[in-house]
Amino acid sequence: MLVEASKNREGEEASLAARAAWLYFSSGMTQAEVAKRLGITSLKAHRLIARANRDGLVRIFVDAEVSECLELEDRLAASFGLEFCRVCPDLDEAVDLPLKALSLGGASFLKNEIERGQYDVIGIGYGRTLAAAVAALPQVAAPDLRFVSVLGGFTRRFAANPYDVIHKLAERTGAEAFQIPLPTFANTPEDKAVLLAQPGIDGVYEMACSAKLVFVGVGDVSRDSFFWGSGLVGEPELALLEEEGAVGEMLGHFFDAKGRVVAREFSRRALSPAIENLKDARVVALAGGAKKTAALEALLRSGFLNGLIVDEATAKVLAARAGD
Repeated sequence: MLVEASKNREGEEASLAARAAWLYFSSGMTQAEVAKRLGITSLKAHRLIARANRDGLVRIFVDAEVSECLELEDRLAASFGLEFCRVCPDLDEAVDLPLKALSLGGASFLKNEIERGQYDVIGIGYGRTLAAAVAALPQVAAPDLRFVSVLGGFTRRFAANPYDVIHKLAERTGAEAFQIPLPTFANTPEDKAVLLAQPGIDGVYEMACSAKLVFVGVGDVSRDSFFWGSGLVGEPELALLEEEGAVGEMLGHFFDAKGRVVAREFSRRALSPAIENLKDARVVALAGGAKKTAALEALLRSGFLNGLIVDEATAKVLAARAGD
């Protein structure tokens, strides 16, 4: 297992070096511009470019798959007003969920943000893809950083519990980690207010609302979704969401195909930051696969996403739909 994890990290580092080299040698960016594009320090950009040159990546690899992914990143960023986009090269995985590619891209993003040290609090969402990204994250010391779950973590099934993501982050980084010790949804908005008024809970919830970087997954609205599979919504709620035209979900907020916020009354029960709080944060989503395409497109059209990490196949579909 340790050998496999080491190989994954080495592969991700080589991919990042290839990206840095392509931007520097082919696009004519300065090292500072490369660092900004990739979300890394200028020193690391210099080291990656030197490594790519030393390893022969400039001749062998840069002009192939990485250049195509970078072009997709530019198209998606321009089409949907993103400040950050990372397209993960395909690794011949299942189209439904290219988990390995996404986990490596998500782990790389988290590692870079931790090393940059720009944020003292990072909000973390839930779901299988985010959990895989955290599992792929190497040990990186961040004793002064705080991670906080941005959604209530009590679910009927432990396997779907976002607390495990927070727990693993604390193990990997030595950072403090906080969980909102409440259900994902309250029965009513009034019940939500009562729960948030309990001693000790208000402080964690306020921390979640104040996070300036929020790293989230994206959910679809179907019987294959996280909410349905974990027992958080039943037939009445799913029928309501379908009636409202919801196709995408983020932190208990729902969006229709045009990116409009819908089912607001239902979302008022979610133990997560209000939609207004998210407007003040840098929100980066990690998601992909054929089943998430419509949900991702809805979130991209909403204007709430500042960044996206997505697999290559899904990125191609989203780029093709951008002009619709």
